[in-house]
Amino acid sequence: MDKNVGGIDRTGRIVIGLVLTIAGIAALTGYWAIGAVTGVIALVVAAVLLVTGTTQKCPINEAVGVDTTPEDTE
Repeated sequence: MDKNVGGIDRTGRIVIGLVLTIAGIAALTGYWAIGAVTGVIALVVAAVLLVTGTTQKCPINEAVGVDTTPEDTE
């Protein structure tokens, strides 16, 4: 699978993934009263976003034909 996540898409995935990680941990440790199930869901979504953001590969983007990597201008 070629890279298909880049630019603002990649940055957004990483930033939102980090925020969801913090929120999920806060929920699971009791610092934020949104519930343990919501905390686990936040951590799972965060993991997906962080992996797709750092590897720059997203199977959903590939399935629908979306590519947000910059075009080569050479």
